[in-house]
Amino acid sequence: MSAQVLDGKAIAADIRERIRSQVDDLRAKGRRVPGLVVVLVGQNPASQVYVRNKRKACEQVGFHSELMVLPAETSQQDLLALIDELNARADVDGILVQLPLPGQIDEDAVTERILATKDVDGFHPYNIGRLVLRRPVLRPCTPKGVMTMLARTGIDLVGKDAVIIGQSNIVGRPMFLELLMARCTVTVCHSKTKDLPSKVRCADIIVAAVGVPRFVQADWVKPGAIVIDVGINRLDDGTLCGDADTAAVAEVAGWITPVPGGVGPMTVATLLENTLLAAELHAAGSG
Repeated sequence: MSAQVLDGKAIAADIRERIRSQVDDLRAKGRRVPGLVVVLVGQNPASQVYVRNKRKACEQVGFHSELMVLPAETSQQDLLALIDELNARADVDGILVQLPLPGQIDEDAVTERILATKDVDGFHPYNIGRLVLRRPVLRPCTPKGVMTMLARTGIDLVGKDAVIIGQSNIVGRPMFLELLMARCTVTVCHSKTKDLPSKVRCADIIVAAVGVPRFVQADWVKPGAIVIDVGINRLDDGTLCGDADTAAVAEVAGWITPVPGGVGPMTVATLLENTLLAAELHAAGSG
């Protein structure tokens, strides 16, 4: 068996085209286009790449975007004051503070300071709580992007057994809520899970988000399973690979996401969807 590839680049391009059309309609009606502000603290090279990709995507769909770069030594007080200013601006629909932050800044305090209606990352406790209650508004970008990819398979997810490897607040935990909302039976595995391969072998859907290169092996995978590889790891030779041994797993799985070009582009596309939704909520007076 050779797995079908879930092409995140192609799906993300479709999403951008749809959003671009909606933004063109807003302009034609004389309405304000969505606005996103990205805040970068310090000069982390990986963060700079992520921020550049997000700003490029905003330009492609016609959003207004701003980048605010702060020194690495910025205090938590100063960052929170900036967030307060952005919260108060009517032309800002989404605020994204790029993680990770320097050690002197409490990431939780920053996340909670952003207005829930401008939290386009979907990390605010209000938005996570809405997801828990199955009444989501702004959803965490990577898990929502994964759900969009799963929908493209055309496979009915109801009753499927799903295994998530990784329990982070950014991917693992909200991914659990997304799959549960889709009526899957979900198991979350982590570093203390006993006999991990045997649990993964039971899965119809595997979401690998552990941050270890080629961690998921082919003999862990049920024939025909959907393998969603969230990991992106840089090897010593400079090449990128995911959390699954892609070439070997693809011989067993029914569907697989590539790395790069799989989940990554979907995360950025979902950020755009969230920003557009936030703008719609603000225009309707909900934010």
